[in-house]
Amino acid sequence: MTCQLLADCLNEIFEYLEEDKATLYSCLLVNRLWCEISIRILWRNVWKFKSTSSFQADQVSSKILDTLITCLPNESKEILHKDCILVSTPTSKHPLFNYISFCKVLSINEIDQIIQHFLEFQQLELTKSLHYYKYLILHEILKMYMKQVPFLRELKYFSTKNISNITLVYFPGSIGCLTNLSVLSCGSDIHSEFFYQLSQICRNIQSLTIEFEGTVSNGLKDLISSQNGLKDLSLIQSYNSTDWKEIIPSLIKHSNTLIKLKINGGENDGPLSFITRFKNLQELVLFFDYNDAFEDFKELRFVKFSQLQILKLSFGCPTVEIMIKFFENNGKNLKEFCTCNYDNTLNLAIAKFCPNLKSLFTLFLDNEIETLKTIFNNCQQLESIKVWCGNGYLNESEFFEVLAYYSPKNFYELEIYFIEREILSKDLEKFFNNWKNRIPQKSLSFIILIEDNDTINIVNNENMKIIEKYKTLGIIKKFEIREYKDYEI
Repeated sequence: MTCQLLADCLNEIFEYLEEDKATLYSCLLVNRLWCEISIRILWRNVWKFKSTSSFQADQVSSKILDTLITCLPNESKEILHKDCILVSTPTSKHPLFNYISFCKVLSINEIDQIIQHFLEFQQLELTKSLHYYKYLILHEILKMYMKQVPFLRELKYFSTKNISNITLVYFPGSIGCLTNLSVLSCGSDIHSEFFYQLSQICRNIQSLTIEFEGTVSNGLKDLISSQNGLKDLSLIQSYNSTDWKEIIPSLIKHSNTLIKLKINGGENDGPLSFITRFKNLQELVLFFDYNDAFEDFKELRFVKFSQLQILKLSFGCPTVEIMIKFFENNGKNLKEFCTCNYDNTLNLAIAKFCPNLKSLFTLFLDNEIETLKTIFNNCQQLESIKVWCGNGYLNESEFFEVLAYYSPKNFYELEIYFIEREILSKDLEKFFNNWKNRIPQKSLSFIILIEDNDTINIVNNENMKIIEKYKTLGIIKKFEIREYKDYEI
């Protein structure tokens, strides 16, 4: 009983470390119990292992494939042996754990890539085509997943010229494995049979990501229509790919349940007017590189999305007049707004119509510091802001002063992107000192965004000494240097 209680407690603690793979890996080295609990979480989504170099990534991929092959049942190993593929023999020692049974995420393309890497770099004397051996290994691994994974939570499958058509439901155990699938990421052109079969057993997909390729499979429409309540939808279009017009009738069925919609457009963008049907949206992300893509957005300006809390736009943006009307109807509910566009009139509209914002990313020119003050004065719930400084945008010295004296009392997080600029130590010291004297005093999360190798110029040794000093004093709660991205789609 005591041992089970300890295991339950450790499991609760380790669950909080799910995204911290390095710490979890350290935990599995402590003892057998810690190892077993850590392994279950690490292998839940083994594809999340990140690496800073391609060499390390190759090493991780190689270890994952080694483990997958070691876990294969003896009959699968026999099949691979007969074709002279070097794997452990059927009589070799079994792995310490049945790693596959812990898996909740299957990425077919990831497995295909690591198999290709294995075959290309192992200098095997292959008597048949590379494609044949890839398919053989992939087939046996997928068969193992379907039979040994109690249930999959997430499946990723994108069609490429290197992956033959795969229909998972023909493998033994696939119905139990796939019935409770809740997250699917796929290409629009996967062969129809895959989607048809999946639609017969998977009725509770909550999150769907579709990358549009040359065509839209008829089976995809059936799969979308067969779901009981889709909540999260992402439509991703590459250049020269087809658009999403064909699946709109299937999507409309979920107009009452969909709460998150993300669209990343390309050259042949589909219409946006269908968004008006999704009145219960809580999050809307539209990523386009040009303004013309937002022609249909004008139909949204008169719609009241009573649940909408997050709105993110990219460099492409509807006209200011359309956005002002949209804010009039929906700004009061917004908690987060992001745009890579800049317009002083738009920023003033944010201050006027979005009083309950907690997070904001917008651009200010260097002569618009008064507009920033207005936003701080009117948006008293604001906790986080992301801005650009330098090269015609905000002057960091003026910005630091306004932030210290005018930001709301609950403000705690700053993300700042310096363009061709070096932070002056005296400005940094003055800012942190002013922040120290705020009442009430709230520790600051200070995040510097960089592109490429700007770190040396922006954060020199003197600046780091200042940052460490105020971390020690408790003025800075967290300091990070992060790669600049507008936001994740």
